[in-house]
Amino acid sequence: MEKLGQLLQGREAFSQIIALALGLASAWMLFRLVQAKIASGSAKRLPFPILALAFALIGKAVLRHFHLPTTLIEIAIQMLLALAIIRIVVYMLETIFAQEAWILSWEKFVAWLVWIVLALHITGFSQNIIESLDEFGFNFGKERISALLVMQALVMVAISFLVALWASRAIEKKIMGTEGMDMNLRVMLSKVTRTIFILIAAFAALSAAGINMTALSMFGGALGVGLGLGLQKIASNYVSGFIILLDRSIHIDDIVSVEDRTGTLTKLTTRYVVLKSADGSEALIPNDTLITSTVINHTYTDRQVRLAAPIQVGYGSDLELAMKIMLEAAKKQPRVLASPEPLVFLKHFAESGIDLELGFWIGDLEEGRLGLISDINLDIWREFKKNGIEIPFPQREVRLLGSNGCSENRTEVAA
Repeated sequence: MEKLGQLLQGREAFSQIIALALGLASAWMLFRLVQAKIASGSAKRLPFPILALAFALIGKAVLRHFHLPTTLIEIAIQMLLALAIIRIVVYMLETIFAQEAWILSWEKFVAWLVWIVLALHITGFSQNIIESLDEFGFNFGKERISALLVMQALVMVAISFLVALWASRAIEKKIMGTEGMDMNLRVMLSKVTRTIFILIAAFAALSAAGINMTALSMFGGALGVGLGLGLQKIASNYVSGFIILLDRSIHIDDIVSVEDRTGTLTKLTTRYVVLKSADGSEALIPNDTLITSTVINHTYTDRQVRLAAPIQVGYGSDLELAMKIMLEAAKKQPRVLASPEPLVFLKHFAESGIDLELGFWIGDLEEGRLGLISDINLDIWREFKKNGIEIPFPQREVRLLGSNGCSENRTEVAA
């Protein structure tokens, strides 16, 4: 505190305070001008510390030009740099994780961490801590591993991965927003971009931390053995995901049937696809299953799908009237397409009645089929009752033989 009091006395301190005040005021005015053009969230808080840091650096250069001390401005620069780092890290986290609720707690953690490091640096304790961490270590072959090296590696990995994920996320948003590009190609490019950025970040972080890259050859060999022994499915699903994206056999929003499940494809990942059924349940189907199993894509070349409503009428009914009623019931529904037009077919002369089938086409299978077929069947049922058209139930003839050897015919009606 005594040293700080000495710094605030004299004309030299006054010139630094004036320069710093002018820089902060200029930064605030520019910040107010550009704030309205910035999207909401932590991005709105980002320009001020950066602008203030830039004006503080300019003020420092001006004072040095006139051979004036800059001690106070240098302290202010360090504080503004810390504030800028905090807000940049929080902005990156919000961009990567889409403003999750836990970002607020991470903002507090990052702020405390940066301010503690700054305080240790200003008070001069940071050098002693660094020397102590460097002394605490051990030799591993020809390499010496210390606590300082481990901390440097962790910091470099965290920074590299944060920058890589933020950059890949920004590029992914740009790619996914390109309307003229096929959706599968967009998804594939975004995933390849993220993978490349993560690999570059990993190698850059390890190199910057001073770790010998040749030591990773052992890890590569272990990874190869792992893939050969127990990770075949993971590798298969990863490769299958890229094959699915490249051959364009399925797309997002396609309606597909895989094994015993039918639904809308809502998400493609490197390991699985998400299939949302009409009942709201979501199945996570491994990519390998889509490659090795038969997949029915109901919207592969055309989103129009044919549905059928089978009905049986009695032999004594007016067959042509029944077919007309069925046809009109389909045409009344707004979801039923006029082209191809609905048709009624006579399929079989069955034991208990005549089998008819109403066939019609829809273009929105994602809206479901059961509700539409139910509405059509209800309409047909009402019209059949009005016109006396019978919907038969199974009938069986039972022959009873008496004790005198004579036979008696009876008809048993079974529902």
